[in-house]
Amino acid sequence: MYYLNSKTAQVRNISVSVANGIISLVILLIAPLGLLAVIVNTALVMASTYGLLVGSDRLIMYLQRDQQVELLPRSKSTDITKSRDRSDIDR
Repeated sequence: MYYLNSKTAQVRNISVSVANGIISLVILLIAPLGLLAVIVNTALVMASTYGLLVGSDRLIMYLQRDQQVELLPRSKSTDITKSRDRSDIDR
């Protein structure tokens, strides 16, 4: 099952996008390109990564929307017994 709330998904999507942007920035700074080309390309990599992650989250939620989750009933009484001393044990 895919239990991921929207806040967690948003943080994950942004962190993966920033990580991909940093990796592409390092790679592009090595190449002999202009600064504007490096900045634009890094922004495009971050935006496309974020878009793909959001799209994949929505696809997974769409595919799993028909699945039923079985909830366990809550018991009103607990089966916890008091601790016993050695003298309480029947032998």
